[in-house]
Amino acid sequence: MTRSKNTKLLHIGSAPFDEPSQTAGVSLPSIRTSTVRFKNLDALEHAQRRRASGERVVTYGISGLQTHRALEDVFMAIEDGTYCVLNPSGLASIYLVFMSVLRSGEHVLVSDNVYGPVRTMNETLLKRLNIEITFFSPSQDDIASLIRPNTKMIYVESPGSLLMEMLDMPALSAVARAHDLVLATDNTWGSHVYQPLTLGADISLVAGTKYIGGHSDLLLGAVVTNRDDLAQALHQTQYAMGNAVSADDVWLALRGVKTLAIRLKQHTENALGICAYLDQHPKVSRLYFPPWHKDPGHALWQRDCSGGNGLLSLSLNASANDAKTFVNQLKLFGLGFSWGGFESLVQWVSPSALSSHRYWNEGDRAVVRLHIGLESVEDLIADLDQAFEAMTDSR
Repeated sequence: MTRSKNTKLLHIGSAPFDEPSQTAGVSLPSIRTSTVRFKNLDALEHAQRRRASGERVVTYGISGLQTHRALEDVFMAIEDGTYCVLNPSGLASIYLVFMSVLRSGEHVLVSDNVYGPVRTMNETLLKRLNIEITFFSPSQDDIASLIRPNTKMIYVESPGSLLMEMLDMPALSAVARAHDLVLATDNTWGSHVYQPLTLGADISLVAGTKYIGGHSDLLLGAVVTNRDDLAQALHQTQYAMGNAVSADDVWLALRGVKTLAIRLKQHTENALGICAYLDQHPKVSRLYFPPWHKDPGHALWQRDCSGGNGLLSLSLNASANDAKTFVNQLKLFGLGFSWGGFESLVQWVSPSALSSHRYWNEGDRAVVRLHIGLESVEDLIADLDQAFEAMTDSR
């Protein structure tokens, strides 16, 4: 029987029936363990052989039990992949990808719109390992001309961090294929509504901290691939690094997934309502949100995505300091990093963070990032209104 992806997500992780009683709970419990017992040596050796070949077989508690397997199945269903590794955070997933694909002396091309800590990783870890990064503009650079004999991977984020820059994944894939490179992408914004593996990427990673969990109460990451050779590399590196995820966090993510589709739909509807308000406001210079019809990436979003979410940015006809007044005045928008929970959030974006994004072309205008939560749109607009008024009054 053919089932839609949303239907599959509702049923992955259902508890199996207990044979004596012929009953079952709706969902798997949080199954926690450090030690995995084996019936005999033959069973242990068989499991070790299968694990060494790259199969998702449990030999020690670090890789989890049934609860973890269920969430891996969720990510594979969402991302259209065949292998998944869970990690304790989205950033840990990024580290795993780089350490699995690259060796000392090799080179990687990284889009300049990526999550900021990738640059920190470059300065604190990759340079020490003699791995070199070249940051490039997906919209302005001839990527093929930047490839060197020792280039092994193209790493991107789409939509990009801070300014939501949509990338042409099939075009990037064509370049990667022509030069035998791995194409990896951070798909945190687009998880469930954007399938980069189907569009030609080799690796998709997701911060499950965001919409997968959906309640701002867990840290989680996942790496998904549909290539056997990369699955083997990810498998071996994850085991060597010792990354482990709490079964309780995994259980919370499985719970969150059950409402993922309907939450994303409502986040998107609310965000578009906020965009309609902001688009008419004299203090707003531009909106950065691919589902918004005026966004430069809207055509790519329509072609490649099946939905949106609540994360957007806006540039203001104001200085960075005036934007701080705006942010501090907001009441319903919590001030904090991350996003993807039920609540609305605001982040003041440092001008220095934008200086490395060549997609940015608005000079010294201030940028604020908003996560539009599930509150009433009318209430959110009223909150934004009074913050704009306070920004004007403070000048």
